[in-house]
Amino acid sequence: MAGRAVLLIPHRSETPDEAALPADYRRILAIVRAADSPVQVRAVGEELGLQVAVRGKLEPLRAKMTKLADRGWLHKRPDGRFTARP
Repeated sequence: MAGRAVLLIPHRSETPDEAALPADYRRILAIVRAADSPVQVRAVGEELGLQVAVRGKLEPLRAKMTKLADRGWLHKRPDGRFTARP
């Protein structure tokens, strides 16, 4: 965009607008919110239909979930599992 960086995943604000997120990120959020406890990347991958037996297939998903956590949409726990922010 004319030399400007575009933030694909916006930071979460006080009035979060999930519509600003790409569809795959919204689906990840929905899966984490539907879980009744903190989830591992593998569990989210299973819900998305990824080949979870192949570790390399989960790394892009882990990166997306970490990006959501870095921007305030999810919380990444010290044990590597993720929870939804209230």
